[in-house]
Amino acid sequence: MKKVGVIRGGKYDYENSLKKGGELISHIVENLSDKWKVVDIFIDKNNIWHLSGKQIQPADLIHKVDVVWNVAHPSFSNVIQSFSIPCIGSECFSKIINESRSLLEEHMKKVGVKMPRHFIIPPYQEDFDGEEYKYILKKSKEVFEKFSSPWIVRSFVNDFSMGIHVAETFPELEKAITDGVAHGASILVEELISGKNAFMHTVSNFRDEDIYSFPTGNFSKEEKDKLNIISKDLHKHFNSSSYLKSNFVLHPKRGIFLTSVEFHPILKKGSHFDKTCQSVGTKTYTVVESILNSFL
Repeated sequence: MKKVGVIRGGKYDYENSLKKGGELISHIVENLSDKWKVVDIFIDKNNIWHLSGKQIQPADLIHKVDVVWNVAHPSFSNVIQSFSIPCIGSECFSKIINESRSLLEEHMKKVGVKMPRHFIIPPYQEDFDGEEYKYILKKSKEVFEKFSSPWIVRSFVNDFSMGIHVAETFPELEKAITDGVAHGASILVEELISGKNAFMHTVSNFRDEDIYSFPTGNFSKEEKDKLNIISKDLHKHFNSSSYLKSNFVLHPKRGIFLTSVEFHPILKKGSHFDKTCQSVGTKTYTVVESILNSFL
């Protein structure tokens, strides 16, 4: 039986990584346990590695796993690969892209993909920024002057108490930014593009294709063809080793806009990826198995 190590945890994005790793482990155990044994590789907040409750060195994994699936920081993939162990997971470049809206936008210009206009508000610092209400008013005016409403406001934190706000008036914008400031992180404000949402999943080496693009419904043939080409181009551009989800909005006059990218599939039943797999007559675990086998 083949063994897959799942890396989760780590100093950065700890809780989210534990959750994603747990979902992946459960998915493999529930659906592929006749072919794959899961080895849970836990990394604590001090970046100390553990296996079966015992502290280990990464080199200890040699001959204990056939492949590793990393859902923690991409730097751990580099460590694993240094021991010639196949590793599934986004590269460090992908992590930087996901955390930097400006960098993502610059890369999209290179491949000719539009993104909504945006404004980044840095974390509020009382000593440097002065009184909080004046800071919020100042930043709200800066956003207002850069592009018109409606706006989407979200904070760069993995905290579900900080919702995604849609603001249509200046007072609503102030209120949304106030909520973001309270969370002590940077805030992303972007223009809300009206139109049809499209979520494109691409997988490497699936169904005899180098990059398989799952079809999406409720679009014209021309729109589908464009989305298919763009999503595959993005998959190549990001050098995604296994999976990419590209989220788009199709404006009736302004064209196709990329809003975000994701590098790990949501495998739980009822997810968009699960429903998309069903629509083409396959299962999420079939895709997971294909990804695992492609790294052997």
